[in-house]
Amino acid sequence: MEQAHWYFDLVSPFSYLHYHGLQPLRERLRIEPVPVLFAGMLKHWDTKGPAEILPKRLHTYQYCVWAASRQGLPFRMPPRHPFNPLAAQRLLVALGASDAVVASAFDFVFAEGRDPEHEFAALAERLGAADGAAMAASPEVRQRLVANTQRAIDQGVFGVPTLVFRERAFWGSDTVDWALEFLAQPDLFQRPEYEAAAKVEFGVTRR
Repeated sequence: MEQAHWYFDLVSPFSYLHYHGLQPLRERLRIEPVPVLFAGMLKHWDTKGPAEILPKRLHTYQYCVWAASRQGLPFRMPPRHPFNPLAAQRLLVALGASDAVVASAFDFVFAEGRDPEHEFAALAERLGAADGAAMAASPEVRQRLVANTQRAIDQGVFGVPTLVFRERAFWGSDTVDWALEFLAQPDLFQRPEYEAAAKVEFGVTRR
């Protein structure tokens, strides 16, 4: 079975939706969840997250309500968003980011609508980490999260969630079918229409 890496941040409701939409791909890929810092990507690529643009923030939250209902998922936004996910992401790194741990953390945030920053102790308890604060503060764990984020950036990842395999990145909770098609048709990106799209020149650039 092929290896794939799934880059995510608990701050992203789209990551919650994508995580629960990956099942068709799990039949073909061994998917490793990799905690990263979305804020680090935004800084690197000099862009903004959806929650930083007021109309997009409202659109995002309400779209996620709709999309979760379509997937049959419980969904509730935490009382404040965006929150700072740093400690929670570090804790996931420390715990090995297994599927069981990641699923439980996402349920805490977006199924139950709880704040992992202000309720960090409760999240740690939920994940079975009695010494969660100490684990998240470990220098080794802190560095691993930085390294995860840099590795994603080096692979061209600019947002979360993103699934990477065969050196191709599939960003967003709506790209499962596209990834499935690539698995079925490995030459997909060599097709003339894809190559033509990759060669489009810049017209104007925003200063």
